[in-house]
Amino acid sequence: MTMPQRHWWHELNTWEPEAALAFYGRTLGWEFEPTSLPDGSGYWIARKDGKPVGGVFELTAPDYEGIPSHWMTYLSVEDIDAAEAATSTSGGEVMRPPVAVPGVGKLAVVTDATGAMIGLIEPDSAHVLSVVH
Repeated sequence: MTMPQRHWWHELNTWEPEAALAFYGRTLGWEFEPTSLPDGSGYWIARKDGKPVGGVFELTAPDYEGIPSHWMTYLSVEDIDAAEAATSTSGGEVMRPPVAVPGVGKLAVVTDATGAMIGLIEPDSAHVLSVVH
């Protein structure tokens, strides 16, 4: 039997990161490590027992105007640049080009040929080891 592809990263995209950090800290016992994205966006790595379990991304206007807070699943790819190129040539659209998240990997958001949105991640080698083991 073939096992399904692993989900490598789950990310909360929210307009209210402080409220989200408090909620998930209290309800799930997560701790959060702030990090800076290259464009200056707010981002926090969520950890449980010292292991990364997901991220929190701050939605800001005008780039994300009209998009409600939501969870995004990122599926692993070996080469994010190749996946980005394949998205465009396969009828999909790159919604958010790849961005490096330190200790996590390179993340991109794309749509498939039907318009469904999905995240892609080329995991950082340190992240792969901490998730798999």
